[in-house]
Amino acid sequence: MKTALLLLVLLILLILTGLSLWRWMDHRADRAEADRLLALRAAQPPVFTKTMVEDLPDPARRFFLFAIKEGTPLHRVAEISMRGQFGMGDKDAPNYMPMTAEQVLAAPEGFVWKMSGGSGVMRISGSDSASWTRFWLGGLIPVARVGGTEDHTRSGFGRYVAEAVFWTPAAVLPGPGVTWQAVDETTARLILERNGLRQTVDVTLDDAGRPVRVVLPRWSNANPETEYRVQPFGGDLSEFRDFDGFNLPTRVEAGNLIGTDAYFPFFIAEVTAIRFQR
Repeated sequence: MKTALLLLVLLILLILTGLSLWRWMDHRADRAEADRLLALRAAQPPVFTKTMVEDLPDPARRFFLFAIKEGTPLHRVAEISMRGQFGMGDKDAPNYMPMTAEQVLAAPEGFVWKMSGGSGVMRISGSDSASWTRFWLGGLIPVARVGGTEDHTRSGFGRYVAEAVFWTPAAVLPGPGVTWQAVDETTARLILERNGLRQTVDVTLDDAGRPVRVVLPRWSNANPETEYRVQPFGGDLSEFRDFDGFNLPTRVEAGNLIGTDAYFPFFIAEVTAIRFQR
């Protein structure tokens, strides 16, 4: 009996050690990808001038003139700290949990979003990136591990291109692979192409040029059938603040199937810091 108990204890210790090592390797991968993206920051980027956007359609030009002040260094990579709520359910039962997160956003190269939410044994933590989605329960039990597929890459591309519009607008200035169109008097459409991927994002502006809503056709399996398909994703932006010459929203409410009866904002975030330089 004592031998069997000892073997059981050793087996549990081995399992816990293996899971801890696995989790440590995830942390290491998160850090390596974040460092890779942060290394893309330019030490002395060019500065913004109105002439850079003078040929754009009117709503796109108004967006940039609001989002970037004249003379602002055009940093394209940002570190973003946030807190808020993350919905684990649906419209009828959102099941919101408190969360905090750190993100490195470097469109069109990629992103890493590292989140911790909930509490105690129900604490969920992990990361989302262009290459993976990996979350753990209680820091020891893997509850989601996907990535490495064309579907995941395409879905992640939609997310960080849309976020670049309102958090790193310098990354979506017109240039190779980046064009803008006017949908109507108050809506500009970004079209970004990169490595065979193509994403459009519609940006709705208020009278001052603030981007108050973004909507995009996103490749996603967040639907009752869990099948990948193009479906609307987006949300509302508010509470703008100045960050080193960029006027950026600090409150974001977003979710799947925006514009339909099934929409609910599963992601509600309050930005506490945006850093463009070390």
